[in-house]
Amino acid sequence: MVRLLGRSDTRPARRPRGPRVRRSPESALGGRSLAAQVFVLQVVIVLLLVVAAVVALLLQVRHDTTQEARNRSLAVAQTFANSPGIVQALASPHPTAVLQPRAEAARKASDMDFIVVLNTDGIRYTHPKPDRIGKKFVGNIQPALDGGVVVEEINGTIGRLVQAVVPVKAPGGKVVGLVSSGITTAHVGGTADRQLPLVLGSAAVALVLATASTALVSRRLLRQTHGLGPREMTRMYEHHDAVLHAVREGVIIVGGEGDLLLANDEAQRLLDLPPDAERRQVLELGLDRDTAELLASGRMVTDEVHLVGERLLAINQRPTDLAGGPAGSVATLRDSTELRALSGRAEAARERLDMLYAAGVGIGTSLDVARTAEELTELAVPRFADFATVDLFDSVLDGAEPEAHGALRRTAVSAVRKGAPLYSVGERIRFVDSSPQARSLAGTRAVLEARLAQAPGWRAQDLERTEQVVEFGIHSLITVPVRAGALTLGVVSFWRSERPDPFDPDEVVLAEELVARAAISIDNARRFTREHGMAVTLQRSLLPRRLPEQNALDIAYRYLPAQAGVGGDWFDVLPLSGARVALVVGDVVGHGLHAAATMGRLRTAVHNFSALDLAPEELLGLLDELVARIDQDEAADGSDAPVSGATCLYAIYDPVSRRCTIARAGHPPPALVHPDGRVEYPEVPAGLPLGLGGLPFETVELELAEGSSLVLYTDGLVEDRERDIDTGLELLRTALARTSGSPPEGACQAVLDALLPPRPNDDIALIVARTRALGADRVAEWDVPVDPAAVGEVRSAVVRRLAHWNLDDLAFTTELILSELVTNAIRYGNGPVAVRLLRDRTLICEVSDGSSTSPHLRYAAMTDEGGRGLFLVAQLTERWGTRYTAKGKVIWAEQPLP
Repeated sequence: MVRLLGRSDTRPARRPRGPRVRRSPESALGGRSLAAQVFVLQVVIVLLLVVAAVVALLLQVRHDTTQEARNRSLAVAQTFANSPGIVQALASPHPTAVLQPRAEAARKASDMDFIVVLNTDGIRYTHPKPDRIGKKFVGNIQPALDGGVVVEEINGTIGRLVQAVVPVKAPGGKVVGLVSSGITTAHVGGTADRQLPLVLGSAAVALVLATASTALVSRRLLRQTHGLGPREMTRMYEHHDAVLHAVREGVIIVGGEGDLLLANDEAQRLLDLPPDAERRQVLELGLDRDTAELLASGRMVTDEVHLVGERLLAINQRPTDLAGGPAGSVATLRDSTELRALSGRAEAARERLDMLYAAGVGIGTSLDVARTAEELTELAVPRFADFATVDLFDSVLDGAEPEAHGALRRTAVSAVRKGAPLYSVGERIRFVDSSPQARSLAGTRAVLEARLAQAPGWRAQDLERTEQVVEFGIHSLITVPVRAGALTLGVVSFWRSERPDPFDPDEVVLAEELVARAAISIDNARRFTREHGMAVTLQRSLLPRRLPEQNALDIAYRYLPAQAGVGGDWFDVLPLSGARVALVVGDVVGHGLHAAATMGRLRTAVHNFSALDLAPEELLGLLDELVARIDQDEAADGSDAPVSGATCLYAIYDPVSRRCTIARAGHPPPALVHPDGRVEYPEVPAGLPLGLGGLPFETVELELAEGSSLVLYTDGLVEDRERDIDTGLELLRTALARTSGSPPEGACQAVLDALLPPRPNDDIALIVARTRALGADRVAEWDVPVDPAAVGEVRSAVVRRLAHWNLDDLAFTTELILSELVTNAIRYGNGPVAVRLLRDRTLICEVSDGSSTSPHLRYAAMTDEGGRGLFLVAQLTERWGTRYTAKGKVIWAEQPLP
C-alpha cells in the first residue's frame, strides 16, 4: 500500500484536499493509448468528411437528374405536341395507326422511356407497350385540358420517373388532345459514378496522412513519459484515489513502528479520530485499549468485532510485508451495527419486491374477471394475509362500467384454513356505510382496522356474523378499493388470524400496491368481456338465424366462435331460381369487431350478387373487386386493418340435373361423401384469396348421385397450432367415412367430436348438405318452334300437364304467363326456344332462348299498344327474373302452389 502512495519511506502521504474529479479515458475510448485515441478521432473526422461529401454529391446529382428529366420530358412532349400533322392525326378515324409509329420513332430518337398521345378523356392512342393502348392514362391531366402544362414525379411500374403532359391545340386554340412523355431518373443519372472514385481516393489519402501523424505523436509521448504509457498512469491514479476516498469501508495503514500512515474519511468517522491523527502512534489516538493494541500489533485477523463508542466494528487486518513489501499493516473497518439494521430492512424490502414481482407475473394470465380476482387472492394468501376476499360490482362481471351505488358480489376467496364465517363466493353484499369496505369505496383509499374486536363500524355490518368472525380468530383487516383510472370496480379485503400482530401502515402500502397491479388486469378483463360480448352479438346478428326452406338439399350446420374472440367466418344457404340452391362459406382472417363487421359486409354482398343468378366464378370475381375497394377505402382513411386474407367457397346445386358447380377463392376444398361411403376431396382450383385480384377464378362441375353429401367448412376445423392442415383433412376424411349413412345432423356432430380442439383458437363453420333429386315426374319440357302459331300448342300441352299434376287452379294464370314469355322469346329472342315446368315448393315456369337480351318491366302509357305483358307476369307470380346461361338466357316465374 505504501508503494501505491508513491512513497519509499515511512512518512505518511498527504491526502489531496478539495473537490476530486474522476477521469476515465479507458471507459471513454475502450482503454486505448493516447496515440490510439488520436488516431481513432482523426479517422472518425475523415470518415465524417467523406460521408458528408458523398451525401452532398448524391443530393446534387439527384437534383440535377430530376431537373434534367423534367426539362427533357417537357421539351419532348412540347415538340411532339407541336409537330406537323398531329392535329389531323387526332381527328382521323384511326389515330393510333397514324401516331403510334411516329411516337415510337420520336421516343427512340429522344431516348425517352415513353411518349403517349391521349384524347381529352385520358384514353391512350399510343404507348410503347401496345397492350396499354386504349386504357386510361395514369396521371394528372386536368391542367393540360385547361391549356396548361403538367410536370410531375411519380413512382411508376418502371421506377421513379418524371412525366410531362402538354395540350395539343387546334388552330382555334381548342385542346383536341394531350401528349405525355416521361423518363426515369435512373435513365438520366450517372454523374455520381464518375465523381465518387475521386471522393473515395481523397479519403484514402487522408487516412494515410492521419496514420503517419499518429505514429509521430505516439513516439513523442513515449519519450516524454520515459516509457510509461497513459494507460498505466491512469490506473495508478485511479487506484490511489479509490484507496483514499472511494471505498465505503474504513481503511487504516499502520507503519512498522506503530505510527498511523493513512486513515481515509470513513475510518476517521468510524473511529472518531482527531484531525492530526496521521503521523502519530496508534496507541496515543484515544481508542479503546483492545482496538488500539490490535491495530498496532499488525497481526492477521478476519471480521473481528470490537465495540468502539456506540458502534460494533468488524475489523479485517493483513500485514503489508507478505510479498516483500515494507513493514506495516492495512486494516479495513465495517460498521456491522448499521449493516444488521439494514439487513433486516433489506430482507423485508426483498420480500415485498418478490411479492410485487409475483403479482406482475401471476395476476392477469387470462382475460377472465373472476379468474383474475382468484389469482390476486391466491397470491396474497398466505404470504401477506391469512384470508383474502374480492368483491366486485355485478356490472363489472358482465363487462360494463360499475354503477355508483350498486350491490357487490363476492367474486373470489382464499383462506389458510376452511370454515371461516365470511361471505362465500357468489353472494350479493351491500355494505353498510360505517363498514371499512364502504369507506374504502366512498373515499377511494385503503382503510386499516388493526383490531376488529374494537371496530364498531365493521361490526355494524352483521352483528351475528362479525361476532363469529372474531371468535374464529380473525383480528385485523385491510380494505383496498379496486380502482382503474376514474372507475372503482370493487373492494379487496385482507384478513389476519394466524399471526398475532395486527396489520401496520407499511403493510397497508403493500396492499395498495398489490391491488393497484391487480386492478389493471381486472379492468382489462372487464373491457375484454364487454368487447367480446359486443362482437359476439354483432356476429350472431350477421349470421343466418334460420335456414331458408328448399327441397334440393337436406342441410345441417354448426357455427362455433373462438374462445379468444369472435372472428370473420360465415356461411349461408341461398335458394335460387329453378329449384337450385347456393351454398357459401367464407372466412375473414383475424378476430374482433373489424373481422365481424367485414364478414357482414361480404355476406350481404353475396346475398345481393346471388340474386343476379351469377355463375360461381363471376360472383367470386365481383366479391374480389369489392374486397379490393374496401381495402383501398381503409388505406385512404389511414386504417391499419385491411381485409387481406378473406377466403370464400361458392357452390350451386341443381336438383334437376344433379350437377353442382363449385368455385373457391383461397378456401379449403370441399369434401364429398358418396352414397357408398367413399370420401374424396374434389379437385377444385384454389384461386387467390379475395382482394388480391389478377387472375380469374375457375369452376368445377360435378354430377352428384342422390344421397351424396357435400361438406363445406372453414380452416378452423382442420387446422390449429397443434396440427397442420394435411393432418386435419385426413381426420375429417376418417370422421366422415365413419358417419356414412347417418343424417346430416349426426354427421355434423360426429365431425365436431372428432376434430374440435379443447380450446378453439379460430371460428369454426361447418355445413353438411345431403343432395336430393327432383324426379322426372315433376319436370316437363317442350321445344318450341320459332313461330307465333306454336304458342297455342305449347299452352295446350302445359294445361294437360297441370291437370296431370292436379293443378287445374293454376291453369289460367300459367297460360297467361306462358303466352307472354314464349311470345317475347319468339319475337325478340333467338332460337332455340324451350319451355320447362318444375313442380317443387312452387310451380316454376321457365322459357329459354338463345338471346342474351333481357326484358325489363315498365309502365306502359295509355296510348301504348304493348308493354303490359311483363307487368301482368309480375302481378300474377310470386317471383320472376332472368338468369343467363352459356347459350342464352332463361326467364322464369314462380307461382305458389294451392
